[in-house]
Amino acid sequence: MEAISLSKTTALTLHKEQLMKMQDEIGHYTEMTSHILQTHTDHEMAALGDLLPTELKATLKKVENVPFTPNQSSDIHVSQSTDSLIQELTIFGHIMDSAPCPSQSTWSSVSVAKAKGLYCIKVESMTSKGERYPYGGLQVKAELRSKSHDGAVVPGEVEDHGDGTYTITLPPQTAGPHQLLITMDGQHVQNSPCDLDVRRHHQYNTLCDPEQVIHCSCPSCIAIHDSGDICVACCKNHCIQVFDQAGQQKRTIGSRGSGDGQFNHPYGLFIKGDVMYVADSCNHCIQKLTTGGQFLQTFGHCGSGQGQFSIPTFVIVDQRDRLMVSDRGNNRVVILDQAGTWLLTINGGSHAFNTPRGLVLDPQGNIHVATWGCNSVKVFTPDGTYVRSYGDAKLPTGIVIDEEGYSLVIMSSGHCLSIFDPQGQKIHTVGNLNFPQGVMLDPKSGSLYVAISGADTVLKCSV
Repeated sequence: MEAISLSKTTALTLHKEQLMKMQDEIGHYTEMTSHILQTHTDHEMAALGDLLPTELKATLKKVENVPFTPNQSSDIHVSQSTDSLIQELTIFGHIMDSAPCPSQSTWSSVSVAKAKGLYCIKVESMTSKGERYPYGGLQVKAELRSKSHDGAVVPGEVEDHGDGTYTITLPPQTAGPHQLLITMDGQHVQNSPCDLDVRRHHQYNTLCDPEQVIHCSCPSCIAIHDSGDICVACCKNHCIQVFDQAGQQKRTIGSRGSGDGQFNHPYGLFIKGDVMYVADSCNHCIQKLTTGGQFLQTFGHCGSGQGQFSIPTFVIVDQRDRLMVSDRGNNRVVILDQAGTWLLTINGGSHAFNTPRGLVLDPQGNIHVATWGCNSVKVFTPDGTYVRSYGDAKLPTGIVIDEEGYSLVIMSSGHCLSIFDPQGQKIHTVGNLNFPQGVMLDPKSGSLYVAISGADTVLKCSV
């Protein structure tokens, strides 16, 4: 019995020492992890990442292999309390669960940014359990990548608030589609990367003197081709004149006449891709040509019925490729497809038109009609339902709407350009223009072009 008791005592002592050693190792890893999670020095994080997987697995393997008998042949069975060891393992596991988890971390979701402005993002670090990680010190980075051919990259400035939240400031430089990337300790946060639409931010109350003057005879409407060419409808010369970005004339499209590709007071002009649509007012039709001048198709002829126009002044094409025409002499807006099929007539109902002119679509797809004889802009849904009117306008002609929903309306008798906010409130007016007719915003550069028929010029301004 004494030999058995001695064997039992020796075995238990050895097992106790081994278990206590393992417990000390787990406790050491726990303290080390707690420290590094708060300090986050790069070399310590790297060292811990290499050490923990190997050492922790070895320690746990030892736990699994601890026998609870003095030797394999003994009939004496003993048990060792592992409560302290389990407690240490639980603490270690809790610390690991409380570590920051980039894939769970969130950021304030904003889908639109403004070029030349500051775009701010708030990032909140979270644990794998979805709880706020309350410490700073994480390596948070962000960048904005343009999807255009230049692929420009704008890095973000990060402010660490020390409580698990970060503020990122990005200054977008160009408009258009971008990709936003946000990483935390080298890993993407939730919903990163994502698409971001950067829109232009125009300062209409600081319109400067024209940076360029293009000379042409009685310009009425302007359209910008994807190449940057500036196309101008010139009523008096019965043609479309094409200029480069320097204002030098490149070519002339059309001449006076009633045949295909000939014009009689062309007033409205719209370009989509490499196709040009011309509101040929005194030929009472819409002509479709390539931007190189090749005739493609004619829509309509003189009259007041379906398929007929009376002095059409403006034409636009929507996202569904439908033509929208302000049929001035018939006091209506007509919508037709590319085959010339009559789809819809908008006459305003109780809000009837009186000499409709400029047409434009807002970001929601609503149709804004500059109604010359009503001294206002009337708004309709795409199916022709009246929405509202705005603007104490003075014989409005041309109109354009920017990405933010601001309307720029030409007032021909007021010799001015008025700017209205998305709610229809006038916020600014640029005066002393000599019978302005058309207005256009360059979708790429953001420059503003104004057709001044009384001065036979097109003005280019920075906004």
